[in-house]
Amino acid sequence: MSGGGVVWSSEHGRMCPACRRALSACVCRVGGGGPRGKSADAVVRVGRQTKGRRGKGVTVVTGVPLGGADLTRLAKALKQRCGSGGTVKDGVIEIQGDHRDAVAHVLEQQGFRVKRAGG
Repeated sequence: MSGGGVVWSSEHGRMCPACRRALSACVCRVGGGGPRGKSADAVVRVGRQTKGRRGKGVTVVTGVPLGGADLTRLAKALKQRCGSGGTVKDGVIEIQGDHRDAVAHVLEQQGFRVKRAGG
């Protein structure tokens, strides 16, 4: 076993092994948070998930190459455009309901390469 340190915290969730911050506040880019985002191919993926939500669907946006406040501002703009609620968790934007087309359109207008993930 490696001498890594804290990997998960009940206060912050998953922790970056390099900078020892929460993944959403990672500054070293090793943990996937921060300005680089989680996608290595610079493609933003827009999909729909129902798992763990009692059958309620949410639009999930992953791979956005933004971090921190910029990601939160983008999520706010997407929620306003869709007229729906949502959240940002570990660098992933979740919008309540099935708004894949509207979200993809807004992201393309802002210059992101967008792919629809899933079915």
